Amino acid sequence: MKKLVPDPPTSYRDPELKAANATLRVALARQPQDPALFQRNTQAKPVSADSLFSVRPGVSAEEALVHVSLLLKCAEEVCDEITQQGSGIERGLIWSMVHSVEMARAVVEALLDASPRGVCSCSDEPRS
Repeated sequence: MKKLVPDPPTSYRDPELKAANATLRVALARQPQDPALFQRNTQAKPVSADSLFSVRPGVSAEEALVHVSLLLKCAEEVCDEITQQGSGIERGLIWSMVHSVEMARAVVEALLDASPRGVCSCSDEPRS
């Protein structure tokens, strides 16, 4: 006998990811506490626990976001190249990563467009 109604989807989501998403939703629902976000500077932070590289302290938030946008653009281009060589499920996973990187870059560039400084260094278009 065929089943007419499929079983409800099961959750494969990691509990830590679910908690992080809940925290993010709460943070996004609040109004920003500091209207001068772009006047902040970076603090020194290693890339990973055992890394030789770290974030340089004293970089402005806007300059850091421009750099993040450029890094995401590079990741997007690398993913595009890898997708050409993938097949089957790998190709789908890579496309999923491409879209995630594109969305992350769009958020960063939207923040830069909202910056009061005028022209975004990551593109030739003036900000409104």
